[in-house]
Amino acid sequence: MSQISKLSHKNLWIGLAVVVIIFGLFGYRYVKNQQKENVLTIGISPPYAELLQTVANEVEKDGIHVKLVEFSDWQAPNVAVQNRDIDANFFQQSVFLKNAIKQTNYDLHAFGTGSGSHVGLYSKQYKSLDALPQHARVVIPSDPVNSARALILLHRAGLIQIKDINNELSTLQDIVSNPKQLKFIEVEGPQTALAYDDADLIFGFPHYLNMAKKADPHSALFLDPIDKKYAILFVTRRDYQDKNQKLEKFIQAFQNSQQVRNILDKDFGKDMWFAGWK
Repeated sequence: MSQISKLSHKNLWIGLAVVVIIFGLFGYRYVKNQQKENVLTIGISPPYAELLQTVANEVEKDGIHVKLVEFSDWQAPNVAVQNRDIDANFFQQSVFLKNAIKQTNYDLHAFGTGSGSHVGLYSKQYKSLDALPQHARVVIPSDPVNSARALILLHRAGLIQIKDINNELSTLQDIVSNPKQLKFIEVEGPQTALAYDDADLIFGFPHYLNMAKKADPHSALFLDPIDKKYAILFVTRRDYQDKNQKLEKFIQAFQNSQQVRNILDKDFGKDMWFAGWK
């Protein structure tokens, strides 16, 4: 074989190898894109881990692969959705979402509705609100939305009066009457349950009380009424494209699952939660 023939033969094999590599790369990217399209990534706060994992296991049978990402604070899940790091999050109610959008101008909206829960006023030391002493220490959440929700509940319980009970962002400065001269201590929402042993009264979330093993959620001295605006939402960007209806099917599974109801009964307490979509 002449040198020219050998060179041509060699170049042919090199060319074929390049073609194979190029097609291989395209094929790899196609497979990865297909896998990505079949994965639904949802950001959650820890109390909802078991709940949503149950739904994830159910929809896996339909070829929908769900990745749950836990966040320890109440700001990062919206940042992650806004930055397209995750598809959706599940941790906030409509008032919280509305305030977050107002503060950040994020392009977020509620894609679907999950469950909500009662909140209540709890005390380890006292068996009634009337028994609370003067200058009692009351622990409430520090974030604007849940702080306002606590003040509204304290108003309804007759312990304080605020300017406008319909103001979803009432602050301590909106208190116009405080007969017992209650002393308010603000902590991060999940930490309210941990104050149960020391404070005179806390504004409590049933699931955090259960997680901390501090108190039976049913032992509240005063409970709020059901209000659907406090149901937890599945939140996405407005321009989110729900390819293959992954999120829609996930939400449908959530809303119709008996296992979800059982876990809500266990984590929040029977009759302590409500279906926000009904």
